[in-house]
Amino acid sequence: MLTFTDVILDCPDPWKLAEFYAELLGWEINTDISTEDWVNLRNDGVELSFQRVENYQRPGWPGQEHPQQFHLDFEVDEFEPEQRRVIKLGATLQKSFVGESGYGWQVYTDPAGHPFCLCRNPPRS
Repeated sequence: MLTFTDVILDCPDPWKLAEFYAELLGWEINTDISTEDWVNLRNDGVELSFQRVENYQRPGWPGQEHPQQFHLDFEVDEFEPEQRRVIKLGATLQKSFVGESGYGWQVYTDPAGHPFCLCRNPPRS
């Protein structure tokens, strides 16, 4: 049996990036297993962890010299309040793909340069 347990992000400062995502998601840092080079966020399901990488190279979205390699999507009810919140936490808006309908996605980068999206999809019927 295979069980999916973690998403692990490489970064230069695991604590700084873990604090960003802990605040963003409302999760707690698991201090029982976190170290100087590895930080884990506690959650009831899949966990998010951060590991220190020497000579870390930021992804260069949308360029391909250092491609994004992965990204995270977060569904939101409204863009504006979440946009203000993620920017206040240290994210940078890269590009918006929101249509006139108010649905679509916005691409941001976290403090270590990893891309993530705030998404708003139409309700499913």
